[in-house]
Amino acid sequence: MKLLPFNEYDYKTPRIMEALNEASRSLAELKGFASSIPNQHILINAITINEAIDSSAIENIVTTHDSIYKVLTESGYKEDAAKEVVDYRGAIWHGYEVINKKGFISTNVLVDLQSMIEPNKPGIRKTAGTQLVNSKTGEVIYTPPQEEKEIRDYLKNLEDYINTKDDGIDPLIKMALIHYQFESIHPFYDGNGRTGRILNVLYLVLNNLLDSPILYLSNYINDTKDEYYRLLSDLRNNNNYEDWIIYILKGVDITSKHTIELIKKIQSLIDSYKEEFMTKLPKVYSDELLDSVFYEVYTKINYIEDRCGVTRQTAATYLNSLVEAGLLEYEKVGRESIYKNTRLIELLSKF
Repeated sequence: MKLLPFNEYDYKTPRIMEALNEASRSLAELKGFASSIPNQHILINAITINEAIDSSAIENIVTTHDSIYKVLTESGYKEDAAKEVVDYRGAIWHGYEVINKKGFISTNVLVDLQSMIEPNKPGIRKTAGTQLVNSKTGEVIYTPPQEEKEIRDYLKNLEDYINTKDDGIDPLIKMALIHYQFESIHPFYDGNGRTGRILNVLYLVLNNLLDSPILYLSNYINDTKDEYYRLLSDLRNNNNYEDWIIYILKGVDITSKHTIELIKKIQSLIDSYKEEFMTKLPKVYSDELLDSVFYEVYTKINYIEDRCGVTRQTAATYLNSLVEAGLLEYEKVGRESIYKNTRLIELLSKF
């Protein structure tokens, strides 16, 4: 395996430049469109829930929105798959906050992300023997670096490459190479794929191509999984960098357009919900309360207390009024009273 940068490659072939133009245009449109949404947290929370589900599904960790909110709201609720998805979303937020504060992506950041995703298998590999094997045939597909020092040397090289901004290579092309290199280093016992997919979006934010972590390739990779693994192997074995880069750029283009459509649907849902809310409950309505019931796919009395600055009794009255008006659904989860935004849950589950 080689160290970055891969200077022998021509990153300006006609095919790459065509794909780069399409991806750059779609991503810029997504950035501009997302910035028009008044409450960014609503947008980020909704999209990161879907990303956490999609990214985990690549690793055969399957759960539902319903199970996720139960894990988030009831301390005693146990479903391992849902907890892993919730941990993944927490890792996205942690990474986003760190790079906003520090302005760079370090090896330690990646280690922190992986430890949040895989708390039982944290840290860089320390013993040899890791191989990537075809689950169907048992054939060894790839043997990553084995010794801890070698792994750390490759990660330091990757860290330097990530944080170098004056090398003349478009950041979207660099993202494709960074993803390839990280997955090839395969630094952890588990959680490499999910950590690598978070690294993608953090890199876009680091380079100001996005203001918030709202573009994820997991759905695209799920839909093209065979192609994804084939092209990774083709680059490792045959130096086919062009098809790999174009594959990632195509993913950015498709996913940007998909995310724009999701944002439009979320905004349309908020607008229609607001109109119904104001019509049915004009004395209860406030912008703060509307934002609060879209902040997550669920809410609780104490959340409304904090976000709207009201007493517990008033918060309970608000939420029960929304249930009676058909705008929320009440459910008892353990000892917790949960109020679900079923319209938002249904929208997200279709994407």
